[in-house]
This record gives sequence, C-alpha cells and structure tokens, in this order.
Amino acid sequence: MAGSKVGEVGESFTLADQENSKAIFDIANGEATATAGELDFDEYTSGGMGRHLGIWSTIFLVVGRIIGTGIFSTPSSVTSSVGSVGAALLLWVLGFLLAASGLCVWLEMGCMIPRSGGEKVYLEAVYRQPKLLITVVFAVQAVALGFTASGCVVFASYIWVAAGKEASEWEERGVAIAVIVFITLLHTFLPNWGVRGMNVLGVYKVVLLLFIIITGWVVLSGRVSSIPNPHSSFHDAFAGSATSSNPYAIGLYKVLNSFSGWSNAAYVMNEIRNPVRTVKIAAPIGLSLCGVMYILANVAYYAAATPEEIANSGTTVAAFFMGKVFGSTAERALSALVAISAFGNVLTVTFAQARVNQELAKEGVIPFPKFWASNWPFKSPSAGLLLHFIPSFIVIVAIPFGDAYDFIIDLEGYPSSVINFLVVAGLFYLRWKAPKVHRPFRAWWPVAFFFMVGQAFQLVAPFIRPPGGNGDTSLPYWLSSVIGIVILLGGVVYWAIWREILPRIGRYRLVPEHEVLEDGTTVVVYKSVKRNID
Repeated sequence: MAGSKVGEVGESFTLADQENSKAIFDIANGEATATAGELDFDEYTSGGMGRHLGIWSTIFLVVGRIIGTGIFSTPSSVTSSVGSVGAALLLWVLGFLLAASGLCVWLEMGCMIPRSGGEKVYLEAVYRQPKLLITVVFAVQAVALGFTASGCVVFASYIWVAAGKEASEWEERGVAIAVIVFITLLHTFLPNWGVRGMNVLGVYKVVLLLFIIITGWVVLSGRVSSIPNPHSSFHDAFAGSATSSNPYAIGLYKVLNSFSGWSNAAYVMNEIRNPVRTVKIAAPIGLSLCGVMYILANVAYYAAATPEEIANSGTTVAAFFMGKVFGSTAERALSALVAISAFGNVLTVTFAQARVNQELAKEGVIPFPKFWASNWPFKSPSAGLLLHFIPSFIVIVAIPFGDAYDFIIDLEGYPSSVINFLVVAGLFYLRWKAPKVHRPFRAWWPVAFFFMVGQAFQLVAPFIRPPGGNGDTSLPYWLSSVIGIVILLGGVVYWAIWREILPRIGRYRLVPEHEVLEDGTTVVVYKSVKRNID
C-alpha cells in the first residue's frame, strides 16, 4: 500500500511521501509522530491552485528566478568590492559552490517535508520552542524583505538606456513602480498566463546569456577590432585584490544574491506534480545551467573591458559590454533585452513570494490571516500578492535611487544568511534526534558543513571595517546588516507582545482554531479565550 498513488490523476504522490510529511518529528524520542506547524498534511495542502507544475515548469521556475538582474548588473559591484579579476571570478565560483551545497541541504529538507513554504516549514520542524517564535521571526523577515524592488530598479535603469535618454530619479522610480503594479495585476487576474510568461522568459534568458557568452568567445579569439587586447584583464589577474575580509563578504553577498532562486521550487511544493521526484531533477538542472553560464559570462565581460571599466559601469554592465563590442546602437538594443530579463525575474519572484506569504498566513501568525491566505475571489493568491507588493512599493519610493540596488542586495543578504544558518544547523540536529525518518535525498555531510561555514562567514565579515571605512554605497558599511538584525529582532518583539505580554495583561490565552475558507484553504485563527480566575 505504501507505493499507492493518492490525490489527483498524474500527481504521483505516494502514501509513503504523504505519511513522511504528515508525521515529521517528535524530538523527544526520535520518532516521526508530530507535525511541523499547526496544520496537518491534508489541511496544509488543501485549497490553492492544485498541482500544475511539471519538470520543465519547475526548471524554469528556478532558472527564471536566478537569471534576472544579477548577472547583468552585479559584476560591476563585485569587481569594485574585491578589486581584481581573479578575486572576482573566485567569488563567482565560490558562490556557485555555496549555492549548490545549499541546494543539497534544501533538497534533503524539502524531500523529507514536501510542502510549500521552504525555510518556514524546515525551521518549524526543528525550532519548536518557544511555540511559534521561529515562525513569527521568519514571517516578519519574509514580509519585510520579500520584495522585488531590485529587479524593478534594474528594469528601470536599463529601459532608459535603451531609450537613449538620461532619466531623472523620479522617472526611473515611475517605471519601477509601473513594473511591480503590472506584474501584481497579471498574477492576480491571469495566473495561468503568469506561469506561461515565466516559462517563455526563462527560455529567453538562457538564449540571451548564451549570446553574451558566445560574443565573449569571439572577443577572446581576437576577431573584434575594437578590442585589440582581449586577454589583458587576465594578466596578473589578482593585482589590486582587497586585503580586508569586508569587501569579500559584501562581494559574496552580491554573488549569492545573483544565485538566489536555487531554492525557489521549495516555496511552491504544493503546486508541483510528484514534488519529490520533480525537485530532485529540476532544481539541480536549473542551478547547474545558471552556474556554468554565470562564470562564462563574467569571463566575457572581462575580455571586453578592464576591471576598472567594469567596476565603474554601474548596474548596466551587460549593456556596457555590448557597447564596447558592437557600439552604442548594440548597447541600447541589449539594454532593452536585459530589461525584459529583469521583468521576467520580477515575474518569477512575485509568483513564489506570494505563495510564501500565503503559507505564513495559514499558520495564523499574520494579522487577518483569512484574508491573506485566501485565493478568493480571483482563484489566485491575490492577497499574498498584495502583501508582496506593499514593501516592494515602499522600497522603490523610499531608498535613494543611486544606492538602491546595492543597498537592497546588502539588506536582503544578512537576514537570509541567518535563516540559512539556522536551517543547515537544523538539518544536523534532525539527523541526530530523528535518524529514522525517511529521507528521499540525503546531502553528503561535508557539503552541508561547507554551506554552514559559508553562512557563518557571512554573519561576521560585514562588521569588519573595510579599507577607508567606506562600503559599496554612500551609507555606513554596517547599516544594511544592522537593519537586517533589527528586522529579525523585531520578529522576536512582535512574538513576545502577541504571545506573552498582551495575553498576560488581558488575562487570556490564545487558542488555535482551524477554519476552512470558501476555496478549500484551511487557516489557523487564534482566538482569545479568557483565563479562569480563582
């Protein structure tokens, strides 16, 4: 009976998988007898849009999230941070290896607990006490920092270059706002077209990146007259490398942000057909494809321009590359193409983040959970999309546009490293306390440990003073990390007020009740029940 199929036809979800995800971990005795989170398996996977993502859609869910803005914009700031071609290329290789090791960790956790939500579910399976603390901390971090402002900013920057116009700051803001508004409306009213768009733009991004790579090979062959010495950047490749750890940490943040998306499938597991088998195939293919192309694209950039030129090219490094090779007309043409890629990135991130918001709402830790978790009335996660739109809009409007891209990446990076460290630490803890739980995928422990060390470095290095005391923006070098810590601590404060302080003052206790919405989604609603006073 363990191999029987359950659910919809073609879902290919076995009873063994279901039982393994229903009964996660009773840490006291190491047996699989308790659930992760308040909802059981059937409640957790009820409602929603059903299982409609196959292997190809999942591959492009990963590829579309990874390839977006980073590889076309980040190489300039990475080069500026570390100071040399050799150091920058090593960071890209290191970032790929860290992303791959992280994917192995997420595959073990995700195949063991095949539910939407990603880190939220994995953290809940490990950090059970104090009750709901880890869920609330993750929720505050995910909602506050789960925006797609960086993609909108890059789209705006490139589209004005394509138009051949020097845009004002508010003209760029206006374009960025228009992008996030349009994509939110698309996923709300035409969700199936949103998925089709992600698949089409995923193919488009791969073709665009391959074009840049092939152009780089032509440049290296010496056949481009405008670049007489294409190998000059690779002579004495480590000359001028930074000697402080802070620039490497900042550079690695940006590289890892460019690879962010390797975990994208974990956020929508409820919508993937045969989720365990599919993610084990699709996620490694998607990440490997992107990793190889990223490294080759960087080589192409350095073949056409010096490290100093790359460092000063800003967020339009890919367009600068084309300008060096083919002239200003090609620079404008590629700017339009990269803008489309950035648009696709925003499309994919918005799709996944709205689902994360829904999963958090299902647990009842967000005010008005029934509203945010519902797919009513458009049969799409419209409320989750709105919850994603609000912080994205605020960031686009509030942050000085000159520093916006780099600061947003730095701000997202630190809390993500904290969450990642907690997840991989939880993996080792669960192997010790619950060794008998079925693991359809098992990460080699040195790989998981390598990822853990990388995240630990990311937690310490940003606070080491960089040369001259200046970071990669006009703001204090430590500011983004401090704000990230404040956001995480804000989650702790929110939990303490909601779960401990107010109930004591009001002499009530919070009792979870499970309510089923019109679309079949089950939501936890915490009711205030007066305590008996003797």
